[in-house]
Amino acid sequence: MDPFSSLEGNQSLKLDEGITAQNIEQVKQSVRQSIAMANAQELIRRVNDACFKMSVPAPGASFTRAEQDSVSRCVDKYLASWDVVAQTYVARLQREGK
Repeated sequence: MDPFSSLEGNQSLKLDEGITAQNIEQVKQSVRQSIAMANAQELIRRVNDACFKMSVPAPGASFTRAEQDSVSRCVDKYLASWDVVAQTYVARLQREGK
């Protein structure tokens, strides 16, 4: 869902002198990129929190092979689950938007 979709095609939107449609598009793109980066960082934080806590009960100087395998499996499952949730959410938004 694009937070700027309501602005597109709005003929009544008046631009101040010196502000061009290109400037507005650049700002929108920058905001979209910032949102995407924040979402990716949040996903990484959540994966780290969940998988580290579950897979490394007693942190030490290094990971054991079992801990490495556990973290790897956890991350794979977490990301696969997140993908399913994201796809379902997008499908629902599209269905409700029609």
